[in-house]
Amino acid sequence: QVQLVESGGGLVQAWGSLRLSCSASGTIFSINTMAWYRQAPGKQRELVATITTGGSTNYADSVKGRFTISRDNAKNTVYLQMNSLKPEDKADYYCNVHMMGDLYWGQGTQVTDSS
Repeated sequence: QVQLVESGGGLVQAWGSLRLSCSASGTIFSINTMAWYRQAPGKQRELVATITTGGSTNYADSVKGRFTISRDNAKNTVYLQMNSLKPEDKADYYCNVHMMGDLYWGQGTQVTDSS
């Protein structure tokens, strides 16, 4: 069994910053690609960013230049630094990891504002 636990979501003001974390625990072998997705109310889940074991990254056009994905392989953790947040960034954020041919999802963490 593998569990993913996200943290770091919360209230944010326009142009503010948040850092999301996602830690994997349980029976961990070689984690491959790690990623962040998000889902806004009434919309489909969309890919935000991915990072490979070697550190290669890929971003959705909507977050390029504002978000940074990183990982700590020793801690089985992936991060998402979000800067210059916009209202359209409000969503539930989910991490996932590919490991041994399987895909695991976290439970999500909410990024919202005071409006």
